[in-house]
Amino acid sequence: MTSPPFDGQMPTVLDQRIETAVGYGVEELRQHRDGGLLDASHAALANAHRELVAAERDVTFYRARLARLASSELPVDQALFTRIHRTLDQLTKAVGVRDAKHVATAALLEPIEATAPRQTPRQIATKDVAALLAIAQGAKLHEHLVTHRLAVATPTRTRISYAQLQRLEAMGLVERDTAHPVQAGQPVTLTDAGRAALTVPRSAGPPKTTPVLLPTAFPAVSRTRR
Repeated sequence: MTSPPFDGQMPTVLDQRIETAVGYGVEELRQHRDGGLLDASHAALANAHRELVAAERDVTFYRARLARLASSELPVDQALFTRIHRTLDQLTKAVGVRDAKHVATAALLEPIEATAPRQTPRQIATKDVAALLAIAQGAKLHEHLVTHRLAVATPTRTRISYAQLQRLEAMGLVERDTAHPVQAGQPVTLTDAGRAALTVPRSAGPPKTTPVLLPTAFPAVSRTRR
């Protein structure tokens, strides 16, 4: 019997702490890590948490195997005792690995918790989000040899004008490697602020307001003088 493949869904005791510290769930943290959107400390936390999840899954796997061996499905004989002892040994080792991964993940989480609550990065326009996502996959600023027009080339062919690039630079979301000439292509990358802008939860829109119901107006009653 072999361990099931890693699916990234096994909960751990640190999940809630991580969500509180980073501002979103552990699954979203993993997605941001795979997309290259995290800074060094958050990426290290995502990697450590992934290893913790795998270790926790192994503990669950051997625990379930032990429960099956202890059930009434199998005949009680020396072979069963041998399998139980072997599984107990495997479970003990898995718990040791899990505990070590827990300590390592908690150590990476603590400095992030120390700076929480972090200032929430401001939300940016949808077209700028699309530009940042394209830049995250690799982008270069080129100058046309004939027209001398500047343009940003991306793998996704997302249209990013030079004016938009300048605006993103002014906002501190992207930076260029000016050591390369624009004729050969200047690499454009996200800054930490740019990555944070992509990982901040997007609002569903402006909050809805409940209209105030005004009292129904009644016609004035004229008073006749007597």
